[in-house]
Amino acid sequence: MTVLFSIARAAAAVACGALAACITTTPSTSVMQPMTVRPQFAATPQAASGSIYLASNQSAGIYRPLFEDRRARNVGDTITINIVESTAANKKSDTSTKRASDNKFGVTNVTGLPGKSFLGAGLAADSAFQFSGEGAAASNNVFTGTITVTVTEVLPNGNLAVSGEKQIGIGPGSEFIRMSGVVNPSFITFSNSVNSVQVADARIEYRANGQIENAQNMGWLSRFFLNVLPF
Repeated sequence: MTVLFSIARAAAAVACGALAACITTTPSTSVMQPMTVRPQFAATPQAASGSIYLASNQSAGIYRPLFEDRRARNVGDTITINIVESTAANKKSDTSTKRASDNKFGVTNVTGLPGKSFLGAGLAADSAFQFSGEGAAASNNVFTGTITVTVTEVLPNGNLAVSGEKQIGIGPGSEFIRMSGVVNPSFITFSNSVNSVQVADARIEYRANGQIENAQNMGWLSRFFLNVLPF
């Protein structure tokens, strides 16, 4: 009885784990990881040199020159990305091939040769082949919005690797806006922002979860038959 109870409890734990996996609320992502990094601790401040501004900043563990702007440049700094993505693509192809042949063979005269039975025989053959194909594709996508990301790494050439996520809860579901890429500091404006079209290796995602999102997804059994059926 104890063994059966242990087996039943293990089965229940597995079932609960599977159920929890089925209702995972965070969609998968392909943006660069990690999506956030905390600032590093500042080095031990040097002795006060008489500068009031320098001393006040060192006491706080942060150093920024008096005339330096607040644009992102260090690990842990934040930068606002203006998402202004718009793509349009059109493709059209038309192919046509045609081939025809006409062959005739006839025996009108046989003299001094065997095979007079073929005299007057004739053979005609006609063949024709034609193929035509046409295809067209069009795609238009527009994605606008803003997201503030974190500098996760300062590359050797000074570029900034950034990554971040914004989660918005709407009713029973949530929306996730994620982005990562590499920013050239010279593109950062005085308002500490940059357009997404100026971000290299950009990965932008807009995903959601909840009942409405689940209703739009095909069930796992339907996906299985869709993959294995030959027709």
